[in-house]
Amino acid sequence: MPHSITRRGALLAAAALPVAVSAKAGKTVTIGMATTEFRDYTNARMAQELKEQGIRVIQLFLTQTDSNYWKYNSRSDLAGLTAARATEIAGIYRSAGISIHSIGVYTNLIHPEEAERKANLAYFDAMMTVGGHMGVRKFISEAGHWRGTEPEPPIPHHWQEEVWRRMLVTGKELARIADSHDAIVLLEPYFQGFLASARRTRLFLEEVGSPRIRALLDPANLLEVDGIEAMFDQLGPWIDCFHAKDRKLHVTRGVPAGEGDLDYRKFVTMAVDRKPGAPLFLEYVGSKNYTQALAHLRGVIRDAGLAEA
Repeated sequence: MPHSITRRGALLAAAALPVAVSAKAGKTVTIGMATTEFRDYTNARMAQELKEQGIRVIQLFLTQTDSNYWKYNSRSDLAGLTAARATEIAGIYRSAGISIHSIGVYTNLIHPEEAERKANLAYFDAMMTVGGHMGVRKFISEAGHWRGTEPEPPIPHHWQEEVWRRMLVTGKELARIADSHDAIVLLEPYFQGFLASARRTRLFLEEVGSPRIRALLDPANLLEVDGIEAMFDQLGPWIDCFHAKDRKLHVTRGVPAGEGDLDYRKFVTMAVDRKPGAPLFLEYVGSKNYTQALAHLRGVIRDAGLAEA
């Protein structure tokens, strides 16, 4: 039924609008950058360019031209990364007003050979020592990937019962190492790995049972198996930060933010509501394409009525 609105009612409604907008705009999002794909930059160039772009926090992957010490799903020789050099690298970023939230390790924790697992845990230990020289106490990794040369068994390696039990032992040992460094490890789920869903990751973290082992949520990694709400429902208490990339459904390869099927507005809004203050790190971008992904994320934040911290 039609109804009229009085002039006083209209004025009251208009007066209330800025309050609602202001309350929502009071929620902020921190945008960071993972340095993984900036392999053609020195640390100094990286720091200066991110400063100019208004980025104030990074996840440091040691992939820059003057600090090339990172190998995915493996380990690297850290002999050249002395305490003095580590301190110098951290100082480059801090002098530009950029903090280092965490350091990327991503070694293989699921390898079937005990000697390899021990070597990789020792590598994690060494990376925590490097982090200590940098003043960084958080480290990130996946569970790792392994496939032998023989035909794939009926039950894939990462789904086998004995591998679950072995990974619990490895996770608890990693927690012990982290405790000795006063550090925290953030494990990142991925739908084609050991931590294949939000629920499986939660169950693993619960069984490891240490405040030293927490989670990094990358919604694009779980898009195929979990809805965004389920990711937050399962992992909420353990989430420390986020990766902000994208993925097309039914496709293995990840893509920069805005180029896939992830509902970025829902992701950003839930991140702010459920984990206020947790930074979102752009990933899968380098010097040639990061500005597009950054513009997309900033556009989503603006359109959602939020503000960048």
